[in-house]
Amino acid sequence: MSLPTTGDSLLIGAARWIDRRDAEILLANCWGLTRSQLFARSGESVPTDVADCFGKAVTKRSEGVSVAYLLRRREFWSLTFEVSPAVLVPRPETELVVQRALALVRVPVAEVADLGTGSGAIAVALSHERPEWLITGTDVSTNALEVARRNGAALVGDRVRWIQGDWYSALARRRFDALLSNPPYIADNDPVLKGDGLRHEPRLALTPGGDGFGAFQTLINGAHRHLKPGGWLILEHGATQGETLRALLVAHGFISVTSHRDLAGHERVTEGKLAV
Repeated sequence: MSLPTTGDSLLIGAARWIDRRDAEILLANCWGLTRSQLFARSGESVPTDVADCFGKAVTKRSEGVSVAYLLRRREFWSLTFEVSPAVLVPRPETELVVQRALALVRVPVAEVADLGTGSGAIAVALSHERPEWLITGTDVSTNALEVARRNGAALVGDRVRWIQGDWYSALARRRFDALLSNPPYIADNDPVLKGDGLRHEPRLALTPGGDGFGAFQTLINGAHRHLKPGGWLILEHGATQGETLRALLVAHGFISVTSHRDLAGHERVTEGKLAV
């Protein structure tokens, strides 16, 4: 891809392929500037190595690679997380899982597990807010756990315990005050999987196959063996899955079953309490 060599002209050229804001973020990153600094220097000539870096980034972004993967970082809960193609990019709606855990878990030294932790965003955010809690993050992916461990070490030290394993197999016989998860929940025939960004994210973390409810079934079926009496199961899900999840939780004996909406107004997180 041939692009001109001043800041303004680079951005104008890139706009043929990608969003202007994305282009500004990518050029600022390649140049080692903030966006404000970029605007102040946008009429200057861009060093050749910066222009080359930017050209490669624009090409990848035009192919659907997310800005977060290109920067190798994403903000979540006002913390900066490392991300890679081994993990989902943390999204603002997932902060609702953190909010609900903080609202529901009242014991001062709680034991909480984040199942399918990915980048570790939920587990680390909770540890940042509640340093006294005993938090475990699990994932079946070795590569994902490597990213989570680095995020934990950078942001909360060694406070989170990381364990590799498939859902409850990582927990042995332990019981928790809350089980949290943003599991794969997209149906395997949903065209969104081929859309911008998602097609470059780990498919294992996006869809469990079939109708998208397989991981939810596993999490709900096994929760009774890993929750303390009065403990909470808190699940992120798709915008149309709340009603079915509420019915599943009630059918499995959970009480105080409630769904909560994200900032876009979609049902996004459903919770249920294990009866005492």
